[in-house]
Amino acid sequence: MPDLLRGLGASAGAATGPAYRLADPPRLPAPRPVTDPDAEVDRAYAAIDAVCRDISRRAAATADETAAEILRVQAVLAGDRTLRDGVAAAVRAGHEAPHAVAAVLAEHRAALLAAGGLLAARAADLDDLRDRVVAHCLGLPMPALPEPGCPFVLIAVDLAPADAALLDPSRVLAVVTSAGSFVSHTAILARARGVPTVVACGGALEIADGTVVTVDGTAGRVTVGRTVAAPAGEPPPAPPEEPADLRGRTADGHHVALLANIGGAAELAGAAVEGVGLFRTELLFQHHIDPPATAEQIDAYAQVFAAMPGRQVIVRTLDAGADKPLPFLRERDEPNPALGIRGLRVARRRADILRTQIAAIATAARQSTARVAVMAPMVTTVSEAAQFTALCRDAGLPTVGVMIEVPAAAVRAAEILQVVDFLSVGTNDLSQYAFAADRRSGELADLLDPWQPALLSLIALCAAAGSAVGRPVGVCGEAAADPAFAVVLAGLGVTSLSMSPPAVPAVRAALAAHTLDECRAAAQRALAAADPAAARAAVTRI
Repeated sequence: MPDLLRGLGASAGAATGPAYRLADPPRLPAPRPVTDPDAEVDRAYAAIDAVCRDISRRAAATADETAAEILRVQAVLAGDRTLRDGVAAAVRAGHEAPHAVAAVLAEHRAALLAAGGLLAARAADLDDLRDRVVAHCLGLPMPALPEPGCPFVLIAVDLAPADAALLDPSRVLAVVTSAGSFVSHTAILARARGVPTVVACGGALEIADGTVVTVDGTAGRVTVGRTVAAPAGEPPPAPPEEPADLRGRTADGHHVALLANIGGAAELAGAAVEGVGLFRTELLFQHHIDPPATAEQIDAYAQVFAAMPGRQVIVRTLDAGADKPLPFLRERDEPNPALGIRGLRVARRRADILRTQIAAIATAARQSTARVAVMAPMVTTVSEAAQFTALCRDAGLPTVGVMIEVPAAAVRAAEILQVVDFLSVGTNDLSQYAFAADRRSGELADLLDPWQPALLSLIALCAAAGSAVGRPVGVCGEAAADPAFAVVLAGLGVTSLSMSPPAVPAVRAALAAHTLDECRAAAQRALAAADPAAARAAVTRI
């Protein structure tokens, strides 16, 4: 097999160690005639109930709120009445319990794939649910994570939520999957734990157990059969002690704020950050039949604000829509969801949801000492930015910004900064729209590489616009977690970098090792490069 495999970088960082594959789940046996339908239905129900209890126990046992929420949702799926009714009907149509479960979940899976977006990414949740219920029906255990006796790189088709939620960075050095996407649960939970991860990696399943691999979760590369980082099996270095001064600085003292990307207050436990650069509010809204009540929203926001007394917290309003479906939005079918009603555009149909959220954020902010700011996703025009700013100011929120995720907004950054207080660049979506490349496609990973000089040019345009009027411009895409890329961003004039909390120490160290002039020189070399590989190489020479 080739020495170098490529996929999508889903969680930044690099690690080297022996690779071991997650075993396949039990297979369905050959079908047999059903002689006692009632007993077969009971068999299926008992397996479903057992899986539901097991997943609920895992949810209760984890301190990670993101992982717990993912598992709770999967438990709800397992207990869904529609699933049970469908299984009973399939049994009475002549299918044994495990085959009935597989058939019904296959129908549900097809519906998710047809819906696209985040729902399509959750098809893996149903695959795991199927495998667990089938295993219970057959009286067989589900495969556990490998136990090679040393830290290892985990190879899998994809990780089920129940497995990803239990990733232990002291055992699992990195994760490589042949399926998955940047928004899969594997990616979300790996980022929360600081485990380097590459998803949608073709050829991953051909790696033999024990083969030494190096995983670059930033660039989306897996080097097979030779060591290019730490010796095989060596545990990752101990994280540096939390500095007395949390501020990011270059070697000559230029400040670049280091902030956290989070989905809830639990992710801030032990985080050595200056504040929150991206508080994703989607977890609060997901899996609600109706929008969450104002009181529920206020409580969730207040918990995050309380964890950051006196520090900055930037709250992104609901980033949902056709590509991130929510039941209460009742979106109409769209031919191209990524270009449809999403982000701030949802307010065109449901302005009440945005107004309620802004009011809840403002109420929680008044009860806190945190320096709360709010920003809107998927802003495209100056008028959209102005309308959002007016809405927030009317609610009593003094600091308002927007995300730059659309090239049209990037090229009009100077004009947008006339009506907002700051910009935050979302590199993931900006790459997707700038290069017309679906961010979930492993085949287009080269186009989605954040080191693409064209993407750097768009970021530079935003940073220059901010510098001209003295207003901050941050980057909150996970590309900011790459220490070398962080140096380039600082050199472009970006004023803050927001990332998963575990990535902050390495970025802080990288900035401290370079003067601002060195960062600027690195940025100019990257901008002048012909392609991402050349940009990386040019920066490593500073």
